[in-house]
Amino acid sequence: MPGTQLVNRLQDLKYRVLAVSDLTQLTAHAAETGTMFILADLASKRGNVCETIAKLRADKATAHIPIIAFADEAEESLQAAARAAGATNVVTDAAILSHFQQFIAQALQVD
Repeated sequence: MPGTQLVNRLQDLKYRVLAVSDLTQLTAHAAETGTMFILADLASKRGNVCETIAKLRADKATAHIPIIAFADEAEESLQAAARAAGATNVVTDAAILSHFQQFIAQALQVD
């Protein structure tokens, strides 16, 4: 459910949103479309999201894209794997829903 809520909130904020269900296409799609940031649900049953995060970081065309990964707070191993893979921020489902706009602002902050 958090993923659906996030899509709705982003659309309400006038962001163009694309929910990608085929993780094998995410890196190419992000490179082609000029993606501003990625929200990654670590509990996806469609593939290994942490592996995809690592691929995004390894590709020069997508390495700069901020990635906010989220999972249930009980999924500590998934959260740790996302950090190791290179996620910009790793948060719980509850935190992403409560502090959504702050995480987006932080992700888009230019160093």
